[in-house]
Amino acid sequence: MGVFQRFVDRNKEFVRKFRHGDKAMPPAQHLAVLTCMDARIHPEQALGLDIGDAHMIRNAGGRASDDAVRSLVISTELLGTDEFAVMHHTDCGMLTFTNDDLRNKLASERGVDASGVDFLPFPDLEQSVRDDVAAIKASSLLPDGVEVTGWIYDVKTGAISPVT
Repeated sequence: MGVFQRFVDRNKEFVRKFRHGDKAMPPAQHLAVLTCMDARIHPEQALGLDIGDAHMIRNAGGRASDDAVRSLVISTELLGTDEFAVMHHTDCGMLTFTNDDLRNKLASERGVDASGVDFLPFPDLEQSVRDDVAAIKASSLLPDGVEVTGWIYDVKTGAISPVT
């Protein structure tokens, strides 16, 4: 069975149980979470959030990229969030390569020039959280007074730890 049919079949079961159609567009907890796309993380469950509680912004590494900041601007300016959480995680693939590694791979295997692309890898997990929290706080696009906290999620235990 292909992915298309799996989606259709699983969605039918989801629809049968779905009871959240009355949720408002703005997140109930006025929270946006920036985290990694890693399939081992289910941020809503890890943070005790339900449908409608928070915006989830996911990308490789949970980085405060231009697009993540764009989403945070929309979240706060148009949808009322006033708290952001940056959550990176242990055993992250972003710790395993450098920009040059990936640029060279793309050049040698596919003939693609990615010299102008910053893939935002990092060598230090806690420092990456600090860097992204600082980048969000420093963005002139985001209002002063938004609380921004940093966290690390442990993929082996499910525990979160604050980063200061």
